[in-house]
Amino acid sequence: MKIDGWRYYNSAAVPTTPPNVDPCTEAVTSGEIWELDGNPILARWTSCFDCKVETNWWYVIKDTPFDPDSLKAKRRYEINKGKKNFDVKVIDPTEYCDQLFAVQTKAYEAYPAKYRPSCDKQSFEKNITGWRSYRVYAAFYRESGELCGYSLLRKTSDSWIEFSVQKTDPAFERYAVNAALVEGILDDNREFLIGGGCICDGARSISHETAFQDYLEKYFGFRKAYCKLHLKYNPKVKWLVAILYPFRRILMAFDNVGIFHKINSVLKMEEEARKQK
Repeated sequence: MKIDGWRYYNSAAVPTTPPNVDPCTEAVTSGEIWELDGNPILARWTSCFDCKVETNWWYVIKDTPFDPDSLKAKRRYEINKGKKNFDVKVIDPTEYCDQLFAVQTKAYEAYPAKYRPSCDKQSFEKNITGWRSYRVYAAFYRESGELCGYSLLRKTSDSWIEFSVQKTDPAFERYAVNAALVEGILDDNREFLIGGGCICDGARSISHETAFQDYLEKYFGFRKAYCKLHLKYNPKVKWLVAILYPFRRILMAFDNVGIFHKINSVLKMEEEARKQK
């Protein structure tokens, strides 16, 4: 079942509207949300976006033009190294399917086993046609012409761009491929940012062990936009969350097991939501 304003993502029902727009929660209140395609176990949304008061939930955003002169010398050097080593350009992903799949495969190999996604060529080729709704940036190593990383961004309104995905070949990270991609993206969207637009890298990361959002803040001037987290559980699992919550610290001892990692991610979000009350 399709529900206006909501979509299924990672076992959850989440709004299709950007976080700076409070979603309509009528389907959550009525219980209709549990009929959404995918059978979500919870609904997750936020309110009070960019409230200017520090909370324990946030989105990482860029709403000003990138100014490399404001950075420390070491960070400017890293970005300049990326620009020197890579050409970043917008591509038609269907023309680079093999190279993009190779990058994704190598990137996934570096993920911890507890949340490493499966990756097969047939599914990738099928899904890549949907990338045409994104603006796809690719980084090409100047020395060999090899595609070494890519980013997917989607403009959801005149003032909002979602920074959805960035994947790079770990072997090229020492050449600053991530810096090259982000600098290329910010340069390409400079006028958008000058005009008051916002690029959002997503919410606080709970499930994945990543320093990418910290990297965006330190090197490119992204910032935290604080807000309030809301969770509502499917009645089929609400009782289970209540039972497991007191044992959340014990369950962390088994976090390297995939199913426990998923449970721990939910319990961590529940803990953060409770702190707001």
